[in-house]
Amino acid sequence: MTAPVPDQRSVRRWLSGLTRGNRHWIQGTVVAGTLAGVATIVQMGFLAKIVHLGVVEKEPASGLVPLFIGLIVAVIFRALAQGVQTHLAARCSEQVRHTARNQIHQHWRKSGPVILGQDSAGSLAREWIDHVDALHGYFARFLPQMVLSLIVPLLILILVFYLDWLAGIFLLLSAPLIPIFMALVGMGAEKLNQQHFEIISRLSGQFLDKVRGLTTLQLFGQTENAATVIQQRSDQYRRITLKTLRVAFLSSAVLEFFASVAIAVIAIYIGFGLLGYISYGPSPDLTLFSGLLILLLAPEFFQPLRTLSQHYHDRAEALGAGAEILARLSEESPRRPTRAACSQNGTQRTTNTIKLDAVSLAFRPEHSVLNKVSLDIAKGDIVALTGPSGGGKSTLLHLLAGFLVPDSGSIRIFGNPPGAAPFGWLGQGRFFVQGTWADNLRLTSPGVSDAVIEQALRIVGLGPLLDSRNEGIYSKVSEGGQGLSGGQARRLSLARIFVADYDLILLDEPTAGLDRESERIVLEALRELTRRGKTLIYSTHHQSLLALAKRHLVVRDGEVNDV
Repeated sequence: MTAPVPDQRSVRRWLSGLTRGNRHWIQGTVVAGTLAGVATIVQMGFLAKIVHLGVVEKEPASGLVPLFIGLIVAVIFRALAQGVQTHLAARCSEQVRHTARNQIHQHWRKSGPVILGQDSAGSLAREWIDHVDALHGYFARFLPQMVLSLIVPLLILILVFYLDWLAGIFLLLSAPLIPIFMALVGMGAEKLNQQHFEIISRLSGQFLDKVRGLTTLQLFGQTENAATVIQQRSDQYRRITLKTLRVAFLSSAVLEFFASVAIAVIAIYIGFGLLGYISYGPSPDLTLFSGLLILLLAPEFFQPLRTLSQHYHDRAEALGAGAEILARLSEESPRRPTRAACSQNGTQRTTNTIKLDAVSLAFRPEHSVLNKVSLDIAKGDIVALTGPSGGGKSTLLHLLAGFLVPDSGSIRIFGNPPGAAPFGWLGQGRFFVQGTWADNLRLTSPGVSDAVIEQALRIVGLGPLLDSRNEGIYSKVSEGGQGLSGGQARRLSLARIFVADYDLILLDEPTAGLDRESERIVLEALRELTRRGKTLIYSTHHQSLLALAKRHLVVRDGEVNDV
Protein backbone atom coordinates (compact mmCIF):
# COMPACT_ATOMS: atom_id res chain seq x y z
CA MET A 1 0.00 0.00 0.00
CA THR A 2 1.47 3.33 -1.08
CA ALA A 3 1.29 6.17 1.39
CA PRO A 4 0.19 9.64 0.21
CA VAL A 5 2.91 12.13 -0.63
CA PRO A 6 3.77 13.94 2.62
CA ASP A 7 3.47 17.71 2.92
CA GLN A 8 6.49 19.98 2.97
CA ARG A 9 6.30 20.49 6.72
CA SER A 10 6.62 16.76 7.33
CA VAL A 11 9.55 16.55 4.91
CA ARG A 12 11.35 19.44 6.60
CA ARG A 13 10.73 17.83 9.98
CA TRP A 14 12.20 14.55 8.69
CA LEU A 15 15.24 16.35 7.26
CA SER A 16 15.72 18.12 10.56
CA GLY A 17 15.56 14.77 12.34
CA LEU A 18 18.42 13.48 10.20
CA THR A 19 20.72 16.11 11.70
CA ARG A 20 20.38 14.66 15.20
CA GLY A 21 23.73 13.25 16.17
CA ASN A 22 25.41 15.13 13.30
CA ARG A 23 25.01 18.71 14.50
CA HIS A 24 28.67 18.90 15.55
CA TRP A 25 29.66 18.43 11.89
CA ILE A 26 27.37 21.29 10.83
CA GLN A 27 28.61 23.49 13.66
CA GLY A 28 32.21 22.73 12.72
CA THR A 29 31.44 23.62 9.12
CA VAL A 30 29.96 26.96 10.22
CA VAL A 31 32.96 27.74 12.45
CA ALA A 32 35.39 26.97 9.61
CA GLY A 33 33.32 29.11 7.21
CA THR A 34 33.27 31.97 9.69
CA LEU A 35 37.05 31.81 10.07
CA ALA A 36 37.35 31.88 6.28
CA GLY A 37 35.12 34.98 6.24
CA VAL A 38 37.23 36.70 8.89
CA ALA A 39 40.38 35.85 6.93
CA THR A 40 38.75 37.41 3.85
CA ILE A 41 38.06 40.63 5.73
CA VAL A 42 41.66 40.73 7.00
CA GLN A 43 42.95 40.00 3.50
CA MET A 44 40.98 42.92 2.02
CA GLY A 45 42.17 45.16 4.85
CA PHE A 46 45.82 44.37 4.09
CA LEU A 47 45.24 44.91 0.37
CA ALA A 48 43.53 48.29 0.87
CA LYS A 49 46.26 49.41 3.29
CA ILE A 50 49.01 48.45 0.83
CA VAL A 51 47.36 50.44 -1.98
CA HIS A 52 46.73 53.45 0.29
CA LEU A 53 50.29 53.56 1.62
CA GLY A 54 51.83 52.97 -1.79
CA VAL A 55 49.71 55.50 -3.73
CA VAL A 56 48.81 58.20 -1.23
CA GLU A 57 51.53 58.00 1.43
CA LYS A 58 54.28 57.10 -1.11
CA GLU A 59 55.57 54.43 1.27
CA PRO A 60 58.70 52.66 -0.09
CA ALA A 61 58.47 48.98 -1.01
CA SER A 62 60.59 47.93 1.95
CA GLY A 63 58.04 49.43 4.33
CA LEU A 64 55.23 47.40 2.71
CA VAL A 65 56.92 44.01 3.22
CA PRO A 66 55.19 43.26 6.58
CA LEU A 67 51.82 44.06 4.99
CA PHE A 68 52.54 41.76 2.05
CA ILE A 69 53.51 38.98 4.47
CA GLY A 70 50.28 39.55 6.40
CA LEU A 71 48.34 39.43 3.11
CA ILE A 72 49.92 36.11 2.13
CA VAL A 73 49.23 34.63 5.59
CA ALA A 74 45.59 35.75 5.38
CA VAL A 75 45.22 34.15 1.94
CA ILE A 76 46.75 30.87 3.15
CA PHE A 77 44.63 30.84 6.29
CA ARG A 78 41.50 31.50 4.22
CA ALA A 79 42.31 28.61 1.90
CA LEU A 80 42.94 26.26 4.83
CA ALA A 81 39.69 27.29 6.52
CA GLN A 82 37.74 26.71 3.30
CA GLY A 83 39.37 23.29 2.94
CA VAL A 84 38.37 22.34 6.50
CA GLN A 85 34.87 23.66 5.82
CA THR A 86 34.53 21.45 2.74
CA HIS A 87 35.87 18.40 4.59
CA LEU A 88 33.53 18.80 7.55
CA ALA A 89 30.57 19.41 5.23
CA ALA A 90 31.34 16.22 3.33
CA ARG A 91 31.57 14.22 6.57
CA CYS A 92 28.25 15.64 7.73
CA SER A 93 26.60 14.69 4.44
CA GLU A 94 28.11 11.21 4.56
CA GLN A 95 26.77 10.57 8.06
CA VAL A 96 23.32 11.92 7.23
CA ARG A 97 23.02 9.82 4.08
CA HIS A 98 24.13 6.77 6.06
CA THR A 99 21.32 7.49 8.53
CA ALA A 100 18.78 7.90 5.72
CA ARG A 101 19.82 4.65 4.05
CA ASN A 102 19.66 2.89 7.40
CA GLN A 103 16.06 4.07 7.80
CA ILE A 104 15.18 2.82 4.31
CA HIS A 105 16.89 -0.50 5.02
CA GLN A 106 14.99 -0.92 8.28
CA HIS A 107 11.73 -0.19 6.48
CA TRP A 108 12.57 -2.77 3.80
CA ARG A 109 13.26 -5.34 6.52
CA LYS A 110 9.95 -4.55 8.22
CA SER A 111 8.07 -4.74 4.92
CA GLY A 112 9.46 -8.12 3.94
CA PRO A 113 9.87 -9.54 0.43
CA VAL A 114 6.14 -10.03 -0.22
CA ILE A 115 5.15 -6.37 0.24
CA LEU A 116 8.43 -5.05 -1.13
CA GLY A 117 8.00 -7.17 -4.26
CA GLN A 118 4.95 -5.08 -5.21
CA ASP A 119 7.27 -2.20 -6.17
CA SER A 120 9.61 -2.05 -9.12
CA ALA A 121 13.24 -2.86 -8.39
CA GLY A 122 14.19 0.19 -10.46
CA SER A 123 12.16 2.51 -8.21
CA LEU A 124 13.63 0.97 -5.07
CA ALA A 125 17.18 1.27 -6.42
CA ARG A 126 16.53 4.87 -7.45
CA GLU A 127 15.35 5.74 -3.94
CA TRP A 128 18.35 3.99 -2.35
CA ILE A 129 20.96 5.62 -4.60
CA ASP A 130 19.84 8.84 -6.29
CA HIS A 131 17.19 10.07 -3.84
CA VAL A 132 19.52 9.70 -0.87
CA ASP A 133 22.45 11.23 -2.76
CA ALA A 134 20.21 14.21 -3.53
CA LEU A 135 20.34 15.07 0.18
CA HIS A 136 24.09 15.79 -0.09
CA GLY A 137 23.83 19.40 -1.21
CA TYR A 138 21.27 20.28 1.44
CA PHE A 139 23.39 19.15 4.39
CA ALA A 140 26.85 19.82 2.96
CA ARG A 141 26.15 23.21 1.43
CA PHE A 142 22.75 24.77 2.11
CA LEU A 143 22.39 24.32 5.88
CA PRO A 144 25.88 25.62 6.78
CA GLN A 145 25.62 28.40 4.20
CA MET A 146 22.29 29.52 5.63
CA VAL A 147 24.05 30.34 8.91
CA LEU A 148 27.13 31.77 7.20
CA SER A 149 24.95 34.08 5.11
CA LEU A 150 23.99 35.77 8.37
CA ILE A 151 27.29 35.75 10.25
CA VAL A 152 29.76 36.86 7.54
CA PRO A 153 27.63 39.71 6.07
CA LEU A 154 26.93 40.92 9.62
CA LEU A 155 30.67 41.11 10.37
CA ILE A 156 31.29 43.01 7.12
CA LEU A 157 28.31 45.30 7.78
CA ILE A 158 29.64 46.24 11.23
CA LEU A 159 33.05 47.13 9.74
CA VAL A 160 31.49 49.14 6.88
CA PHE A 161 29.30 51.08 9.32
CA TYR A 162 32.45 51.85 11.30
CA LEU A 163 34.21 53.11 8.16
CA ASP A 164 31.23 54.93 6.56
CA TRP A 165 27.68 54.69 7.90
CA LEU A 166 26.14 55.90 4.63
CA ALA A 167 27.75 53.03 2.67
CA GLY A 168 26.56 50.70 5.42
CA ILE A 169 22.98 51.89 4.91
CA PHE A 170 23.25 51.13 1.16
CA LEU A 171 24.35 47.57 1.95
CA LEU A 172 21.68 47.16 4.63
CA LEU A 173 18.87 48.28 2.30
CA SER A 174 19.94 46.05 -0.60
CA ALA A 175 20.57 42.88 1.43
CA PRO A 176 16.88 41.84 1.97
CA LEU A 177 16.18 41.80 -1.78
CA ILE A 178 18.14 38.58 -2.25
CA PRO A 179 16.30 36.45 0.38
CA ILE A 180 12.94 37.76 -0.84
CA PHE A 181 13.57 36.69 -4.43
CA MET A 182 15.10 33.42 -3.23
CA ALA A 183 11.83 32.61 -1.44
CA LEU A 184 9.72 33.57 -4.47
CA VAL A 185 11.77 31.44 -6.86
CA GLY A 186 12.05 28.60 -4.35
CA MET A 187 8.28 28.12 -4.17
CA GLY A 188 8.21 26.95 -7.78
CA ALA A 189 11.52 25.08 -7.56
CA GLU A 190 10.32 22.77 -4.74
CA LYS A 191 7.28 21.62 -6.71
CA LEU A 192 9.31 21.08 -9.88
CA ASN A 193 11.93 19.01 -8.06
CA GLN A 194 9.26 16.81 -6.51
CA GLN A 195 7.78 16.18 -9.95
CA HIS A 196 11.31 15.50 -11.21
CA PHE A 197 11.91 12.72 -8.69
CA GLU A 198 8.46 11.19 -9.21
CA ILE A 199 8.98 10.97 -12.97
CA ILE A 200 12.51 9.57 -12.79
CA SER A 201 11.35 6.91 -10.30
CA ARG A 202 8.62 5.78 -12.70
CA LEU A 203 10.99 5.91 -15.66
CA SER A 204 13.60 3.81 -13.82
CA GLY A 205 11.05 1.16 -12.93
CA GLN A 206 9.53 1.01 -16.40
CA PHE A 207 12.90 0.86 -18.12
CA LEU A 208 14.12 -1.98 -15.89
CA ASP A 209 10.87 -3.91 -16.43
CA LYS A 210 11.19 -3.53 -20.21
CA VAL A 211 14.81 -4.70 -20.19
CA ARG A 212 13.98 -7.72 -18.06
CA GLY A 213 11.05 -8.64 -20.27
CA LEU A 214 12.80 -7.89 -23.57
CA THR A 215 12.66 -11.51 -24.75
CA THR A 216 8.92 -11.73 -24.05
CA LEU A 217 8.32 -8.41 -25.81
CA GLN A 218 10.20 -9.68 -28.87
CA LEU A 219 8.22 -12.94 -28.92
CA PHE A 220 4.91 -11.06 -28.92
CA GLY A 221 6.09 -8.29 -31.26
CA GLN A 222 5.66 -5.52 -28.71
CA THR A 223 9.15 -4.03 -28.77
CA GLU A 224 8.09 -0.97 -30.79
CA ASN A 225 5.24 -0.19 -28.39
CA ALA A 226 7.59 -0.60 -25.42
CA ALA A 227 10.17 1.67 -27.07
CA THR A 228 7.45 4.27 -27.71
CA VAL A 229 6.41 4.24 -24.05
CA ILE A 230 10.01 4.66 -22.88
CA GLN A 231 10.51 7.48 -25.39
CA GLN A 232 7.41 9.30 -24.13
CA ARG A 233 8.48 8.93 -20.51
CA SER A 234 12.01 10.07 -21.37
CA ASP A 235 10.66 13.12 -23.17
CA GLN A 236 8.49 13.93 -20.15
CA TYR A 237 11.57 13.65 -17.94
CA ARG A 238 13.50 15.90 -20.34
CA ARG A 239 10.82 18.61 -20.18
CA ILE A 240 10.62 18.62 -16.37
CA THR A 241 14.43 18.70 -16.16
CA LEU A 242 14.57 21.74 -18.45
CA LYS A 243 11.90 23.46 -16.37
CA THR A 244 13.96 22.84 -13.25
CA LEU A 245 17.09 24.21 -14.92
CA ARG A 246 15.20 27.28 -16.15
CA VAL A 247 14.11 28.06 -12.61
CA ALA A 248 17.66 27.58 -11.33
CA PHE A 249 19.16 29.85 -14.01
CA LEU A 250 16.42 32.44 -13.51
CA SER A 251 17.04 32.60 -9.77
CA SER A 252 20.80 33.03 -10.31
CA ALA A 253 20.28 35.76 -12.92
CA VAL A 254 17.89 37.75 -10.72
CA LEU A 255 20.13 37.55 -7.69
CA GLU A 256 23.27 38.48 -9.65
CA PHE A 257 21.41 41.47 -11.09
CA PHE A 258 20.43 42.91 -7.72
CA ALA A 259 23.86 42.25 -6.20
CA SER A 260 25.55 43.97 -9.16
CA VAL A 261 23.24 46.99 -8.93
CA ALA A 262 23.91 47.34 -5.20
CA ILE A 263 27.69 47.13 -5.70
CA ALA A 264 27.47 49.66 -8.54
CA VAL A 265 25.57 52.14 -6.34
CA ILE A 266 28.23 51.85 -3.62
CA ALA A 267 31.00 52.23 -6.20
CA ILE A 268 29.38 55.42 -7.54
CA TYR A 269 29.04 56.81 -4.02
CA ILE A 270 32.67 56.01 -3.14
CA GLY A 271 33.95 57.47 -6.42
CA PHE A 272 32.03 60.74 -6.19
CA GLY A 273 32.85 60.98 -2.48
CA LEU A 274 36.59 60.68 -3.10
CA LEU A 275 36.36 63.25 -5.92
CA GLY A 276 34.62 65.70 -3.55
CA TYR A 277 31.31 65.83 -5.42
CA ILE A 278 29.41 64.53 -2.36
CA SER A 279 29.69 66.41 0.93
CA TYR A 280 26.81 64.80 2.79
CA GLY A 281 27.37 62.86 6.03
CA PRO A 282 30.66 60.96 6.31
CA SER A 283 31.60 61.51 2.65
CA PRO A 284 34.23 64.21 3.30
CA ASP A 285 36.11 61.83 5.61
CA LEU A 286 36.51 59.13 2.94
CA THR A 287 40.09 58.13 2.20
CA LEU A 288 41.56 55.82 -0.40
CA PHE A 289 41.97 53.19 2.33
CA SER A 290 38.39 53.35 3.67
CA GLY A 291 36.83 53.75 0.20
CA LEU A 292 38.85 50.93 -1.35
CA LEU A 293 38.20 48.65 1.63
CA ILE A 294 34.44 49.26 1.36
CA LEU A 295 34.56 48.53 -2.37
CA LEU A 296 36.53 45.33 -1.80
CA LEU A 297 34.16 44.20 0.98
CA ALA A 298 30.94 44.95 -0.96
CA PRO A 299 31.20 41.86 -3.21
CA GLU A 300 32.22 39.78 -0.18
CA PHE A 301 29.12 41.08 1.63
CA PHE A 302 26.88 39.66 -1.10
CA GLN A 303 28.97 36.54 -1.77
CA PRO A 304 27.52 34.42 1.09
CA LEU A 305 24.00 35.39 0.00
CA ARG A 306 24.79 34.62 -3.63
CA THR A 307 26.30 31.29 -2.61
CA LEU A 308 23.16 30.56 -0.59
CA SER A 309 21.03 31.32 -3.62
CA GLN A 310 23.09 28.88 -5.68
CA HIS A 311 22.57 26.21 -3.02
CA TYR A 312 18.86 27.01 -2.73
CA HIS A 313 18.38 24.56 -5.57
CA ASP A 314 19.98 21.93 -3.29
CA ARG A 315 17.25 22.64 -0.76
CA ALA A 316 14.51 22.23 -3.37
CA GLU A 317 16.14 19.03 -4.62
CA ALA A 318 16.39 17.64 -1.08
CA LEU A 319 12.74 18.46 -0.38
CA GLY A 320 11.70 16.69 -3.59
CA ALA A 321 13.81 13.62 -2.85
CA GLY A 322 12.84 13.70 0.82
CA ALA A 323 9.14 13.64 -0.09
CA GLU A 324 9.67 10.45 -2.10
CA ILE A 325 11.75 8.81 0.65
CA LEU A 326 9.33 9.84 3.40
CA ALA A 327 6.41 8.51 1.38
CA ARG A 328 8.19 5.16 1.30
CA LEU A 329 8.96 5.26 5.03
CA SER A 330 5.35 6.22 5.79
CA GLU A 331 3.95 3.13 4.09
CA GLU A 332 2.29 0.76 6.47
CA SER A 333 4.34 -2.38 6.85
CA PRO A 334 4.00 -5.38 9.12
CA ARG A 335 5.88 -5.25 12.38
CA ARG A 336 8.80 -7.60 11.99
CA PRO A 337 10.10 -9.70 14.87
CA THR A 338 13.34 -8.64 16.50
CA ARG A 339 15.85 -10.68 18.39
CA ALA A 340 14.63 -9.01 21.56
CA ALA A 341 11.22 -10.54 20.87
CA CYS A 342 12.80 -14.00 20.82
CA SER A 343 13.69 -13.81 24.49
CA GLN A 344 11.67 -13.76 27.63
CA ASN A 345 13.29 -12.85 30.93
CA GLY A 346 16.68 -12.90 29.17
CA THR A 347 16.45 -16.53 27.99
CA GLN A 348 15.55 -17.80 24.55
CA ARG A 349 12.56 -20.13 24.45
CA THR A 350 12.90 -23.26 22.35
CA THR A 351 10.40 -26.05 21.73
CA ASN A 352 10.08 -28.82 19.16
CA THR A 353 6.79 -27.57 17.74
CA ILE A 354 5.60 -25.09 15.15
CA LYS A 355 2.38 -23.70 16.61
CA LEU A 356 -0.35 -21.54 15.05
CA ASP A 357 -3.01 -20.33 17.47
CA ALA A 358 -6.22 -18.82 16.01
CA VAL A 359 -4.35 -17.16 13.14
CA SER A 360 -6.43 -14.94 10.83
CA LEU A 361 -5.38 -12.88 7.84
CA ALA A 362 -7.42 -10.92 5.31
CA PHE A 363 -6.07 -8.82 2.45
CA ARG A 364 -9.57 -7.40 1.94
CA PRO A 365 -12.19 -6.94 4.66
CA GLU A 366 -14.74 -9.08 2.83
CA HIS A 367 -12.33 -11.94 2.08
CA SER A 368 -10.42 -13.86 4.75
CA VAL A 369 -7.49 -15.85 3.39
CA LEU A 370 -7.07 -17.62 6.72
CA ASN A 371 -9.73 -17.64 9.44
CA LYS A 372 -8.75 -18.61 13.00
CA VAL A 373 -6.38 -21.36 11.94
CA SER A 374 -4.87 -23.43 14.76
CA LEU A 375 -2.17 -25.91 13.89
CA ASP A 376 0.69 -27.87 15.45
CA ILE A 377 3.61 -29.24 13.40
CA ALA A 378 6.28 -31.35 15.07
CA LYS A 379 9.98 -30.82 14.48
CA GLY A 380 11.27 -33.13 11.75
CA ASP A 381 7.82 -33.48 10.20
CA ILE A 382 7.27 -33.38 6.43
CA VAL A 383 4.11 -31.45 5.58
CA ALA A 384 2.54 -30.96 2.16
CA LEU A 385 0.09 -28.10 1.68
CA THR A 386 -2.54 -28.76 -0.96
CA GLY A 387 -5.72 -27.06 -2.07
CA PRO A 388 -7.07 -24.92 -4.89
CA SER A 389 -5.01 -22.11 -6.41
CA GLY A 390 -5.53 -18.92 -4.45
CA GLY A 391 -6.69 -20.87 -1.42
CA GLY A 392 -3.93 -19.53 0.85
CA LYS A 393 -1.06 -22.04 0.61
CA SER A 394 1.55 -19.42 -0.28
CA THR A 395 0.09 -17.03 2.29
CA LEU A 396 0.48 -19.66 5.01
CA LEU A 397 4.11 -20.18 4.00
CA HIS A 398 4.70 -16.42 4.07
CA LEU A 399 3.26 -16.27 7.58
CA LEU A 400 5.52 -19.11 8.74
CA ALA A 401 8.51 -17.31 7.18
CA GLY A 402 7.63 -14.02 8.86
CA PHE A 403 7.17 -12.24 5.52
CA LEU A 404 3.63 -11.37 6.66
CA VAL A 405 2.12 -10.98 10.13
CA PRO A 406 -1.41 -12.17 10.94
CA ASP A 407 -4.27 -9.80 11.69
CA SER A 408 -4.94 -11.80 14.84
CA GLY A 409 -3.61 -14.88 16.58
CA SER A 410 -0.01 -15.92 17.17
CA ILE A 411 2.65 -18.03 15.47
CA ARG A 412 5.64 -19.68 17.13
CA ILE A 413 8.40 -21.42 15.22
CA PHE A 414 10.07 -23.74 17.72
CA GLY A 415 9.21 -21.23 20.46
CA ASN A 416 10.31 -18.10 18.57
CA PRO A 417 8.47 -15.57 16.38
CA PRO A 418 8.53 -16.30 12.63
CA GLY A 419 11.68 -15.06 10.95
CA ALA A 420 13.60 -14.69 14.22
CA ALA A 421 15.77 -17.74 13.51
CA PRO A 422 17.40 -18.69 10.18
CA PHE A 423 15.38 -20.95 7.88
CA GLY A 424 15.53 -22.23 4.33
CA TRP A 425 13.27 -20.71 1.68
CA LEU A 426 12.65 -21.69 -1.92
CA GLY A 427 10.00 -19.55 -3.57
CA GLN A 428 8.43 -19.77 -6.99
CA GLY A 429 10.59 -16.96 -8.30
CA ARG A 430 14.34 -17.51 -8.55
CA PHE A 431 16.84 -15.00 -7.27
CA PHE A 432 20.43 -14.64 -8.42
CA VAL A 433 23.07 -11.94 -8.25
CA GLN A 434 25.47 -11.16 -11.07
CA GLY A 435 28.52 -13.27 -10.35
CA THR A 436 29.43 -16.93 -10.02
CA TRP A 437 27.66 -20.03 -8.73
CA ALA A 438 29.81 -19.81 -5.60
CA ASP A 439 28.83 -16.15 -5.07
CA ASN A 440 25.16 -17.07 -5.15
CA LEU A 441 25.52 -20.00 -2.78
CA ARG A 442 27.55 -17.91 -0.36
CA LEU A 443 24.66 -15.45 -0.03
CA THR A 444 23.32 -17.63 2.77
CA SER A 445 26.67 -18.87 4.14
CA PRO A 446 29.51 -16.41 3.39
CA GLY A 447 32.26 -18.47 5.01
CA VAL A 448 31.46 -21.86 3.46
CA SER A 449 34.29 -23.72 1.72
CA ASP A 450 34.50 -24.63 -1.97
CA ALA A 451 34.22 -28.34 -1.09
CA VAL A 452 30.89 -27.84 0.68
CA ILE A 453 29.57 -25.83 -2.26
CA GLU A 454 30.57 -28.51 -4.73
CA GLN A 455 28.99 -31.21 -2.58
CA ALA A 456 25.72 -29.26 -2.39
CA LEU A 457 25.66 -28.81 -6.17
CA ARG A 458 26.13 -32.55 -6.70
CA ILE A 459 23.35 -33.36 -4.20
CA VAL A 460 20.88 -31.31 -6.26
CA GLY A 461 21.95 -33.03 -9.48
CA LEU A 462 24.20 -30.33 -10.96
CA GLY A 463 27.29 -32.56 -10.87
CA PRO A 464 27.38 -33.34 -14.63
CA LEU A 465 26.90 -29.66 -15.49
CA LEU A 466 29.57 -28.70 -12.96
CA ASP A 467 32.04 -31.15 -14.51
CA SER A 468 31.38 -29.74 -17.98
CA ARG A 469 32.28 -26.18 -16.93
CA ASN A 470 35.95 -25.21 -17.02
CA GLU A 471 35.41 -22.68 -14.22
CA GLY A 472 33.61 -25.19 -11.99
CA ILE A 473 31.79 -23.53 -9.09
CA TYR A 474 33.11 -20.19 -10.35
CA SER A 475 31.08 -20.39 -13.56
CA LYS A 476 29.32 -17.13 -14.34
CA VAL A 477 25.60 -16.58 -13.86
CA SER A 478 23.51 -13.45 -14.44
CA GLU A 479 20.65 -12.02 -12.41
CA GLY A 480 18.18 -13.75 -14.71
CA GLY A 481 20.01 -17.07 -14.55
CA GLN A 482 21.18 -16.76 -18.15
CA GLY A 483 22.98 -19.90 -19.32
CA LEU A 484 20.88 -22.18 -17.09
CA SER A 485 17.62 -23.92 -17.88
CA GLY A 486 14.62 -23.43 -15.61
CA GLY A 487 15.28 -26.73 -13.84
CA GLN A 488 19.00 -26.02 -13.42
CA ALA A 489 18.25 -22.56 -11.99
CA ARG A 490 15.74 -24.06 -9.53
CA ARG A 491 18.29 -26.66 -8.42
CA LEU A 492 21.00 -24.02 -8.01
CA SER A 493 18.62 -22.15 -5.69
CA LEU A 494 17.89 -25.38 -3.81
CA ALA A 495 21.63 -25.91 -3.30
CA ARG A 496 21.68 -22.88 -0.99
CA ILE A 497 19.59 -24.85 1.50
CA PHE A 498 22.14 -27.67 1.62
CA VAL A 499 24.99 -25.21 2.05
CA ALA A 500 23.33 -23.41 4.95
CA ASP A 501 22.02 -26.51 6.80
CA TYR A 502 18.74 -25.09 8.19
CA ASP A 503 16.42 -26.94 10.57
CA LEU A 504 13.24 -25.52 8.97
CA ILE A 505 12.78 -25.43 5.19
CA LEU A 506 9.81 -23.79 3.47
CA LEU A 507 9.20 -24.41 -0.24
CA ASP A 508 6.54 -22.86 -2.45
CA GLU A 509 5.77 -25.16 -5.40
CA PRO A 510 9.37 -26.50 -5.63
CA THR A 511 8.69 -28.50 -8.82
CA ALA A 512 6.43 -26.02 -10.64
CA GLY A 513 7.34 -25.62 -14.31
CA LEU A 514 10.02 -28.34 -14.28
CA ASP A 515 10.39 -31.24 -16.72
CA ARG A 516 10.24 -34.81 -15.45
CA GLU A 517 14.01 -35.19 -15.08
CA SER A 518 14.40 -31.95 -13.12
CA GLU A 519 11.39 -32.86 -11.00
CA ARG A 520 12.92 -36.24 -10.19
CA ILE A 521 16.24 -34.67 -9.17
CA VAL A 522 14.54 -32.07 -6.95
CA LEU A 523 12.44 -34.79 -5.35
CA GLU A 524 15.56 -36.84 -4.59
CA ALA A 525 17.22 -33.75 -3.07
CA LEU A 526 14.19 -33.25 -0.80
CA ARG A 527 14.40 -36.88 0.26
CA GLU A 528 17.99 -36.24 1.29
CA LEU A 529 16.75 -33.38 3.49
CA THR A 530 14.20 -35.66 5.12
CA ARG A 531 16.93 -38.21 5.87
CA ARG A 532 18.83 -35.45 7.66
CA GLY A 533 15.84 -34.88 9.95
CA LYS A 534 14.90 -31.44 8.58
CA THR A 535 11.39 -30.00 8.98
CA LEU A 536 9.91 -29.57 5.50
CA ILE A 537 6.73 -27.62 4.76
CA TYR A 538 5.89 -27.13 1.10
CA SER A 539 2.96 -26.36 -1.16
CA THR A 540 2.39 -28.59 -4.15
CA HIS A 541 -0.08 -30.20 -6.52
CA HIS A 542 2.30 -32.93 -7.70
CA GLN A 543 1.54 -36.48 -6.66
CA SER A 544 5.22 -37.39 -6.22
CA LEU A 545 5.71 -34.64 -3.65
CA LEU A 546 2.49 -35.57 -1.91
CA ALA A 547 3.81 -39.12 -1.57
CA LEU A 548 6.98 -37.79 0.07
CA ALA A 549 5.05 -36.02 2.84
CA LYS A 550 4.12 -37.65 6.14
CA ARG A 551 1.25 -35.23 6.61
CA HIS A 552 -1.14 -33.57 4.16
CA LEU A 553 -2.91 -30.30 4.94
CA VAL A 554 -5.67 -28.92 2.73
CA VAL A 555 -5.86 -25.12 2.63
CA ARG A 556 -9.30 -24.04 1.44
CA ASP A 557 -11.87 -21.34 2.26
CA GLY A 558 -9.78 -19.91 5.09
CA GLU A 559 -9.35 -23.24 6.83
CA VAL A 560 -6.47 -25.68 7.16
CA ASN A 561 -7.44 -29.31 7.72
CA ASP A 562 -5.63 -32.64 7.75
CA VAL A 563 -6.51 -35.03 4.96
